[in-house]
Amino acid sequence: MPLRNRIAEMAPEVASWRRHLHAHPELRFEEHETAAFVAEKLRAFGCDEVVEGVGQTGVVAVVKGRAEGGAVGFRADMDALPILEATGLEHASTVPGKMHACGHDGHTSMLLGAAQYLAETRNFAGSVVFIFQPAEEGGGGAKAMIEDGLIERFGIDEVYGMHNWPGKPLGDFTLRAGPQFAAPERFDVVLTGRGGHAAMPNLNIDTTLAAAQVVTALQSIVSRNVDPTQNAVVSICGFQTETNTYNVIPEVVTLKGTYRVHDDEVQNQVRTRIEEVTTATAAAYGVTAEITFLPGPPVLINHAENVEYAAEAGNRVSSATTDFPPVMGADDFAEMLRRRPGAYILVGNGDSAGLHHPEYEFNDAVIPYGVSWIAELAEARLPLPR
Repeated sequence: MPLRNRIAEMAPEVASWRRHLHAHPELRFEEHETAAFVAEKLRAFGCDEVVEGVGQTGVVAVVKGRAEGGAVGFRADMDALPILEATGLEHASTVPGKMHACGHDGHTSMLLGAAQYLAETRNFAGSVVFIFQPAEEGGGGAKAMIEDGLIERFGIDEVYGMHNWPGKPLGDFTLRAGPQFAAPERFDVVLTGRGGHAAMPNLNIDTTLAAAQVVTALQSIVSRNVDPTQNAVVSICGFQTETNTYNVIPEVVTLKGTYRVHDDEVQNQVRTRIEEVTTATAAAYGVTAEITFLPGPPVLINHAENVEYAAEAGNRVSSATTDFPPVMGADDFAEMLRRRPGAYILVGNGDSAGLHHPEYEFNDAVIPYGVSWIAELAEARLPLPR
């Protein structure tokens, strides 16, 4: 089925919303102007219910169909990133150091376009719930909305999300059943020894040496503890001492790291081994280790049946595959998929800079594909009685 004429007609207007949002980025839980913009549009479309402040700065709207039925949710993320934009576009960020480098401006605009279309047509039974989520970029916005009653309050039976994917052909869809994105957990390690003069290391307890050994030892977890058929990665991304000179052994060294996995049991295993390896290695050098984990969302697991529904809708719009290989990226839409069945689909952004890159730009040509996919799936999952 070709793209719907009405949606194609709407695309330029939706693109103008996207460019407005792109020029006015807001970071996690700061999306006040974005949320107000979204709510204003939703009310203008004639949505039956528009609720602001869900999960702090989230917005939820409901459009009811022509008959009684269930409720299907669609989620878009709204927050930007702390990145200095380097696109040079006319609609580039007007806020230095903040930019929509992941396409959330596009996701929000496409969901708005779908809300407008479905509010006009209402060719479905039941309710479509439009979820505009804050703080996807490491802020736990999905969990905040869930804890604010999102699922129960709006009676959501199943839920779907969509994200653009640079490098994939424009408008093509892909996803997979089972684990698709990783669980990202961060951790801080504070190593404490005894500082002193670098010329007399025998009188000190060298935390820098211990920290270097910890970094190396942690790499054994994936290679020697995790089942080789499983996916896992452990990375140390920060190594900081309290000194800034050439002849002082620091008393404290801080490490910052992340690990990512595609399985809940492996996550527990890796977390335990990080504690054991770090503590034991530090102790071998006379250093104490304090480890703090900063939990993130769980593994994003698509439900097999819903993957088929999502792919069928994608094939009615353009083309869709269900063989997307798991990646170590993460998205807290995983929290919603732990509460309700659903799926998370990727739509091709064409040949663009990568996500989180200062030259990234959401491709407005994606808009009619994304809006059409939401409309197709909503009507298919909430069919009118014959």
